This record gives sequence, structure tokens and C-alpha cells, in this order.
Amino acid sequence: MANKKLKAPVNIPVEKIHPFEGHPYKVLDNDEMNNLIESIQQKGVISPIVVRPLENTTDEYEIISGHRRLRASVKAGLETVPALIYAVSRDEAAIMLVDSNLHREHVLPSERAFAYKMKLEALNHQGQRTDLTSSQVATKFDSATEIGNITGESRDKVYRYIRLTYLIPELLEMMDEDKIAFSVGVELSFLDDQMQYDLLRVIEEQECTPSYSQAWHMHKDFTAGVLTAESIENTLTAEKPNQKAMFKTPMEKLQKVAPKVKDKDFEDFVIKACEHYYRYLQRQRNRDAR
Repeated sequence: MANKKLKAPVNIPVEKIHPFEGHPYKVLDNDEMNNLIESIQQKGVISPIVVRPLENTTDEYEIISGHRRLRASVKAGLETVPALIYAVSRDEAAIMLVDSNLHREHVLPSERAFAYKMKLEALNHQGQRTDLTSSQVATKFDSATEIGNITGESRDKVYRYIRLTYLIPELLEMMDEDKIAFSVGVELSFLDDQMQYDLLRVIEEQECTPSYSQAWHMHKDFTAGVLTAESIENTLTAEKPNQKAMFKTPMEKLQKVAPKVKDKDFEDFVIKACEHYYRYLQRQRNRDAR
């Protein structure tokens, strides 16, 4: 379907506008949303959202760009929002949606993963490429390369992001929270859902996360058909080569006994306090020995 943009935005009732089905970007009620709501209440919607007409309807629309602005507008009490209408197919809209969001300052790993997958599928549906494959081995210029060119990433990196869509939601959320490294997430994505949930149980019980080496070995064992819930637990509870015992205590406890010590100096303070206490114990032992 050919692109057709109206010369000026039109005001559309908010109840006539629907989220893009399966869009990969999270719309969160956080501080940024609150700031956007306040801005809209004071100045209105400065930048129109972008929509497309929904098939088999006369006045219903699907969002291409502006999910956050629509939510903020509704929360701000607006009954209509300004919108630019593009008469495009769903696949064209999916490509526009992904491209309009990838340059945001903060894009979560899960958002990037599902965005790349959505665009790759859209390009495949359009028939723009005939060499689409899930292989991570680069061949010639293809859609994955085209996607990566937008963000300066390689074809292989694009496919590695798409691998993350095979993670269970709980592990994917841990990636978004920087609790699991990107390379680790890619390796874990090759485990089936049951094994991933077995892994999640161990992570929660042991309060630990796998290293890349551990994730790689679990991937290797799963491919060989020898990975079990027991072996997952054994792998994660085994001491890592660079693992050392750590002592942790809540910061507020330290601040009660040393309120004037700056946060960055607490480690030095604790070490010196321990040295002082050790010397005290030595003097006590010497006196007792007399």
C-alpha cells in the first residue's frame, strides 16, 4: 500500500486509537511518564503521534509512533490527540515503528530483541529479501545487515539479540535489570523453557547468576542432551575461578556507627576498624598469658 500522509495532523478521539499489536517497547508509569503528563497538561501534545487506519474499520487507528504520548494524554485527561495518518500496511508500519524508536536514549535489551525480530519478520513478509535465515553465520548483505546498519551493529549481533526472544520472561527481565550479561543471556536462550525455569529456581534459591563460562557449559550440555536440573544446580553452586568470599552489610548500619564517613571511604574505614580490633584482641591475649 502506498504511503499517504495528511498535510496536517488531525485530532482523533483517544478511544479510536489502539496500540500496535505486539509492539516491543515498554510503556511504564515512571518518573518520565509523570513528567510527560505534566508537560501535556501545561502545553498539550507538541509532537503529533503517528497512526495508520485499521483494516476493516472506518474510523479506528493503530499507533505507529507515540504509545507513551497517547498514554500520557489519557492520564492528563485529554479526549483527543493530534495525529498524522499514514495509509500503510502492517508490515510497513512495523518497520516504521521499530526505526522510530531505536535511536531512543534508553532501549532495553528485551525491547531491542523483539524490535529486531519484528522488523526482520516484516521485511521477510514484504519479500524484500530471499536470503533470510536464523543462522548467525554471515553470508551476504541481507535484512539483518540492513537492520544493524541503523544502529551500527553487525548482522551477527542482530541475530544474537533476536536469540534473546527465546528467554523466559523472568530471565529477560533480569537482563533488562543488568543482572545477567548479554553474552550470558544469548547462551541461556538455547535452553528450553523447562531448563530455564530450573535455572531460575536455582538463581533465586542461591541468590546468584551464571557466569559466561557456566552458561556456555549449560548450553553445550543441553545440546548434547545431558543437562538436568541437578547438573544446573551443581554448575551454579560450584565456586567460580575468580570468586572470592564477600562480606556484605547494609549501609545504614555502618552509617549509625560512623555517620561522618563518606560512602566512598567506608571500605577503608571498615578495614582500619578491623585492624584496630585485631590489635586490641592481641593485647588482651598477651595480658591473659601473663
